Amino acid sequence: MAMRKRMAGLVCLVTGGGSGIGRATALQMAAEGAAAVVIAGRRAAQGEAVARECREAGAEALFVQTDVTREEEVARLVEATVARFGRLDVAFNNAGHQECRAPLVEQTDAVFTAVFDGNVRSVFHCLRHQLPAMEARGGRIVVNASVSGVRNPNPGFALYSASKAAVISLTRAAAMEWAPRGVRINAVAPGRVVTDMMMSAGVGDAATVGAGLPLRRMGRPEEVAEAVVWLASDESSYIVGHVLAADGGFLCS
Repeated sequence: MAMRKRMAGLVCLVTGGGSGIGRATALQMAAEGAAAVVIAGRRAAQGEAVARECREAGAEALFVQTDVTREEEVARLVEATVARFGRLDVAFNNAGHQECRAPLVEQTDAVFTAVFDGNVRSVFHCLRHQLPAMEARGGRIVVNASVSGVRNPNPGFALYSASKAAVISLTRAAAMEWAPRGVRINAVAPGRVVTDMMMSAGVGDAATVGAGLPLRRMGRPEEVAEAVVWLASDESSYIVGHVLAADGGFLCS
């Protein structure tokens, strides 16, 4: 089957784009005809590697080293995107942070700050600077939430779950404010997906976790990327403020 070109001609931005779901989405956008893909992340070697892969797929690409918990760096990221490519059409706010699994009473203020800065403050910064850049032409934003923001899949991740619930609320509020201005905002809520962040947090081994899901396996980053690209495409033109679960059936089990 020929590759669809749902991102044809669009300038796309992916935070946390150096690995996992971010990398898979950046490559999917490039393969589907994006004019340019901007990769944002803290690790230069990873980000530059993904930018090269995007170029090999036919898109222009730029890596901008960015800590999305710092507003001045997010502002610089958006400014660099518009300066280089003239506009911003699509953003996937994917960067995030998950604490290591432990009971709530064993977590610390430092862990709380890291989780909420990495998941909530980062999305706040991104939206604040991406939305004005999109206002003149319209645009599409997808935020990476989690099924943990809807229902905590496992004990030991109370802070991550609370932060992702906040992300969902923030996404919906922004969606209602900006839909009349031509910017569609939605969220994707992955379930158990094999990424370095998830596996290092202590969720368990992939086979055991997958056996508890209706599909009897964990998801792949590429499967979430498909959902993100759909939400960012014209195929979802009447979808606003929605949280799309890409979870292997977890929420209905």
